[in-house]
Amino acid sequence: MFYDLARRFMFTRDAEWAHEFALNNLRRFAHTPLSAAWSQSVPNKPVNFLGLEFKNPVGLAAGLDKNAECIDAFSQMGFGFVEVGTVTPRPQAGNDKPRIFRLPESNAIINRMGFNNKGVDNLVNNVKAAKYDGILGINIGKNKDTPNEQGKDDYIHCMRKVFEHASYITVNISSPNTPGLRDLQYGEALDDLLQSLKNEQLDLVAKHNKQVPMLVKIAPDLDEVQIGQVSESLINNKIDGVIATNTTLERAMVQGQQYANEAGGLSGQPVRQRSTHVVSELKRLTEGKLPIIGVGGIDDADSAKEKFAAGADLVQVYTGFIYKGPELVKTILNSL
Repeated sequence: MFYDLARRFMFTRDAEWAHEFALNNLRRFAHTPLSAAWSQSVPNKPVNFLGLEFKNPVGLAAGLDKNAECIDAFSQMGFGFVEVGTVTPRPQAGNDKPRIFRLPESNAIINRMGFNNKGVDNLVNNVKAAKYDGILGINIGKNKDTPNEQGKDDYIHCMRKVFEHASYITVNISSPNTPGLRDLQYGEALDDLLQSLKNEQLDLVAKHNKQVPMLVKIAPDLDEVQIGQVSESLINNKIDGVIATNTTLERAMVQGQQYANEAGGLSGQPVRQRSTHVVSELKRLTEGKLPIIGVGGIDDADSAKEKFAAGADLVQVYTGFIYKGPELVKTILNSL
């Protein structure tokens, strides 16, 4: 009931204003009686994944809490894990506004944020200040002005900074909103990046005496050959897991709707089928050897079950959460 009222108000405002308004209030009131507005008890459905014990298999996807400012509030909503970021070595403003557009006919969003964040040092300070004791993923990227040839240096820098504070680390090479970033998903560029990051991960495990799994987040727009090549590279470089998928550049599913032709990544219901297909192909091509987190178009129990059936071990929500609110977490868990 509370979220329905809040959404009604926020959907009358600019999408990014509403996003910031929500985050500011979640951060401000997380440890006050007002947190009762979003706090909820959910069924305890533990899952062991990557050697980590998750309270339940429904997580918050990266992108919503880029600076790790609201971890405690999201944990109060019942998420089994929270992923923050994408974070870059240096603060950056991201792309010009407006850069978020709602497509309510399809329960969808188009965004071209461009990794706007306050930098990795700020994120680490926020993580250290949080009281959350659950599974925390930290999603890392490269700065917009860093050439792809030097991109791995940005990822390594972020990995070193967040390693001891993360339960797992996600390498984001699939956002469509940083020019050239998706080129890192292919061929020698991908192998070079993954090999360098794997070596760094092993060094950090030895240094901190702590295992921190590394996952790679990929795009839904890969064709069959590319999915096969990515799968092979992930296995060959002993990457711990994969997150499938990020947002899509495809627009066929929303043609004719207001904002459908805005540049950026499309998320929500329209990406559901393609994302599930990528999960299924990853499962098949890796013969189930690669742990998978499924994300894309999950906004009810059926869409979550679809991802699990396709081969996902865990799921994450973002756009569905924007449209449905915290109740979505409980709805999915009650159906499992």
